[in-house]
Amino acid sequence: MTYVLVLIVLTLAIPWGGTVIARRLAGGLPPRWACLMLTGAAVLLAGGTISTLIGLFHVPFLASLEHLPLAQVLEVWPVVVPLAGVAGAVMLVQAVLLVRRLVQHRLLLKRAWLSADEGVGDGDVLVVPGSDVDAFALPGYRGRSGRVVVTSGMVRSLKEGEREVLLAHERAHLAGRHHLLSAVVDLAAVVHPALRSLRAALVFHLERWADEDAAATVGDRRAAAVAIARAALAGTSHGRVAGYPLLSATSGPVPQRVEALLLPEPVAPRGPARRAGVTALAGTVAGGAVAALALAYGLHEYVEYAARQLIGVPGGCSSLWGVVDTLVGSGG
Repeated sequence: MTYVLVLIVLTLAIPWGGTVIARRLAGGLPPRWACLMLTGAAVLLAGGTISTLIGLFHVPFLASLEHLPLAQVLEVWPVVVPLAGVAGAVMLVQAVLLVRRLVQHRLLLKRAWLSADEGVGDGDVLVVPGSDVDAFALPGYRGRSGRVVVTSGMVRSLKEGEREVLLAHERAHLAGRHHLLSAVVDLAAVVHPALRSLRAALVFHLERWADEDAAATVGDRRAAAVAIARAALAGTSHGRVAGYPLLSATSGPVPQRVEALLLPEPVAPRGPARRAGVTALAGTVAGGAVAALALAYGLHEYVEYAARQLIGVPGGCSSLWGVVDTLVGSGG
């Protein structure tokens, strides 16, 4: 059973390496592709973790299918119940945290809309009165379409051309439905602690995605860089007005964003560099999937082995259904 325990450790440890590779690969991709890659990696790595926990939790159930008394199973594999219990407890905690996080997202969005109701509408823009200096994209809620929320303090702090960049940035968040990518990675981070590092990386690349779209809209990368820098310097604290801290033009490492806008538009790597990065990430994710499948197969085969040892099933019965058929044929 040693190899099964090795697979358990390997499957649960793979996300630590996977997140490092994903972040490094994202650094060499255009922002849009970096965001999609980070989100996909988070989902796949979280899925592998959940699959491993489900497999461990179901070992006693598989034993019951073999008509094995739990006491006899414990004689062959004493840790089966503790492992299944830990896996079940972890999944229960994960479920509670996921529900809690979903509720938090909904409450934050509701609070954001309540504060935005104080604003004056102008198309898809809501100007909220107050001395705070802030701007953010507010996703749709209960039939209401998404809006760009800007405080009057932010409006006063920027010049006309800079306001155009700011609005284009926030509109890019709404058009790209960036809040969904952010929510997916945020929820995946609840499943495995290693995935938490992907949240900050995703926030940065989401802001870079919106920066690039804003620069393309105004047709001047330098002007976009100046506007983002001025908005960040003027901002009091992003999300303070509505309590919704995501998708704000002043979030993320602003100096790096400004520096990137002063460089030529990023393009996807080609040739050996692209193949090496994609292969590394794909290999890590695939390794996690293979380890999870191997773990499931190993647990399955071990239960069958225990059945043959405990109830005297002939060695020729090498499958689960062969064991069940033998049990039924012999009267149980």
